[in-house]
Amino acid sequence: MLSVFILASAAALFGFTADESVAQKSIEQRFDADLKTEDLDAWLKRLSSEPNQVGAPHNQANAEFVRDQLKSWGWDAQIEEFYPLYPTLKHHTLELVGPNKFVAALKEPPVDGDATSTRTDGMGPYNVYGADGDVTGDLVYVNYGMPNDYKDLERRGVDVKGKIVIARYGGGWRGLKPKLAQTHGAIGCIIYSDPQQDGYGAGDVYPKGGTRPAEGVQRGSVADMPIYSGDPLTPGVGATRNAKRLKIADAPALMKIPVIPISYGDAQPLLAALGGPVAPAGWRGALPITYHVGPGPAKVHLEVTSDWGQKTLYDVIARIPGSQSPDQWIVRGNHRDGWVFGAWDPLSGHVDMMAEAKAIGALLKTGWRPKRTLIYASWDGEEAGLLGSTEWAETHADELRKKAVLYINSDLNTRGFLGAAGSHSLQRLVNDVSQSVKDPETGVTAGARLRAKMLVDGHEKGASERDRKDAKIAAAGGDLPIGALGSGSDFTPFLQHLGIASLAIEFGGEAEQGGVYHSNYDSYDHYVRFGDPGFVYGISEAQTVGHTVLRVADANVLPFQFGSFADTLDGYVTELHELADHKRKDADELAKLLDQNDYKLADDPRRPLLAPEREPEVPYLDFAALDNALVRLKKSAKAYDELYLRLQAGTVRLSAERNRQLDELLRGMESTLTHPHGLPEREWYKHLIYEPGLYTGYGVKTVPGVREAIEQNHWDEANQYIGLTAAALAAYCDRLDRATAVLGEGL
Repeated sequence: MLSVFILASAAALFGFTADESVAQKSIEQRFDADLKTEDLDAWLKRLSSEPNQVGAPHNQANAEFVRDQLKSWGWDAQIEEFYPLYPTLKHHTLELVGPNKFVAALKEPPVDGDATSTRTDGMGPYNVYGADGDVTGDLVYVNYGMPNDYKDLERRGVDVKGKIVIARYGGGWRGLKPKLAQTHGAIGCIIYSDPQQDGYGAGDVYPKGGTRPAEGVQRGSVADMPIYSGDPLTPGVGATRNAKRLKIADAPALMKIPVIPISYGDAQPLLAALGGPVAPAGWRGALPITYHVGPGPAKVHLEVTSDWGQKTLYDVIARIPGSQSPDQWIVRGNHRDGWVFGAWDPLSGHVDMMAEAKAIGALLKTGWRPKRTLIYASWDGEEAGLLGSTEWAETHADELRKKAVLYINSDLNTRGFLGAAGSHSLQRLVNDVSQSVKDPETGVTAGARLRAKMLVDGHEKGASERDRKDAKIAAAGGDLPIGALGSGSDFTPFLQHLGIASLAIEFGGEAEQGGVYHSNYDSYDHYVRFGDPGFVYGISEAQTVGHTVLRVADANVLPFQFGSFADTLDGYVTELHELADHKRKDADELAKLLDQNDYKLADDPRRPLLAPEREPEVPYLDFAALDNALVRLKKSAKAYDELYLRLQAGTVRLSAERNRQLDELLRGMESTLTHPHGLPEREWYKHLIYEPGLYTGYGVKTVPGVREAIEQNHWDEANQYIGLTAAALAAYCDRLDRATAVLGEGL
């Protein structure tokens, strides 16, 4: 089967006959010719010249500039406004009040050679959607502040109830740190950037190198996005002016304790003042101190006050109606708002999207028209919690469910390797497009360079199991795997709430950008030195996404392929079996160690640790329904894919009406993988195959209803979601079989 795909792709683009491919390649070459690095440079410099957070005057000015540019290129472009809750910082204080005194600066001073860092009208460092509060308490260091860290603290007899915790960035999404802190009874949360992760432990600091200087602070949202994204007061509905809103006190996505982000320069005196047990080896960062856990003798005072009002979002929405199928929409988005200037995150990706829109506009002037409708979106408010995209998607939910065939997202972009994730029915398309884009530094295709990286990563000592699996796939010569989507960017409401097939495409992995993430130093001057000098990977990004948009827009039949999804799901189901088996084995082994008193005998009497809690007995789950659904999916996918290749080869021919019927079936495929009641504890998330984890935040949990139930020892829930997921897969196969039948009529 794989060899058939390889031979077919040599003769034609995936989704096109050989004759159609000649015309399509010509269109893509004309598109590429209109992509200019000087455009990317000029747009990035302009858009990042002033602060761009929600509520900043320049954010609105940028929206109007983008709208006007799109109009000048031939798009029908408008601004849609939404009105979410958006607390902005009024005042904050952090000070060490005992055993000695220290007042945190909570400021980012200018850096030599960075023109915008001298501005004084930027946003002070804060975590949006943390609670207001004025608290004083003993300090406890909680490492990354993730669930296992609290288990380690319990074994050391350390309780955070009534105390203020300090956690370092990393190990999980920032919003989980205050959530878990308040769950364990803490009264405040401090989050700092340890230089081990993105400061001098990773490389030379800015301006000599690209990593975080001692005063750099990572801002960011701490809303509980794993339960729903968007405006905390209007879950499930658009935050229009007259929308019904929750009371602030009743909004479950809002934190209940004050939260503040600080630099490692401000963190060092606080951590140095801690006593108590020495932190475990894995908890120690790169500061020149001995890391202790506490509590005390360090005592800190933390105060945060915000303006809890609504702010206006400005989403720019541009359209080109389809010439043949105007009710089939391809939606392409990148957010525009940033934490302060946001040159890298998100404007590096946004200017690439603008280049695509300009080049598509140039095609329009030659008489070309897309067969399907194109919608390009410049989202606002992403940084606070995917506000602009979520409110737009919720407002237009009914129409999107009926018309959207694909959502394509990007965010930030730098030099490096192609990265793609999303619905695995699109994996073949992504691989095919990757062969039409050259890597600007090596001259080979983006796909060939990515294959080489996968092979090398899988061979390295200490390679992860995932890297080894990817290398094996890469060595076989077939399609490279794309990733699964969790959360953290604007694809979330489309894929995981509405069930629209989605992709996220970006380049990266070789830049020195991470150290200025969400800081005052994410600037034009930093990006042109350390992100993508010359903007050559910006062109690669625009080509990759642009070719994908054009092919989906103009293919006679939507270019989906389902064997990739079946193979990927096979891996996910295998992981579920292994997870349950390993969990059972670990619980049995732990019980044996506890019964034999081994933990007490192995303990250091001078540094005693409590034994871990006994794990509950793990029953044998009945995976039969899911296993059987997978067998059927493989069969259905194979039947469809074989006929689709014959359509591409010209031996299957469809009438216009059959073509329309087939597209309609394909358009709704992804939605069959959703469940109307969503996931436990978070019904807004409805996808049964890809979701962000409840306790991972951005990180994906595949087959989440089953996987998280096993992880959390919810055995009845695991059995329930085995059945629900199997039923969704059966509906998916039913629809796929109908699509195959339509194709078969063209024989």
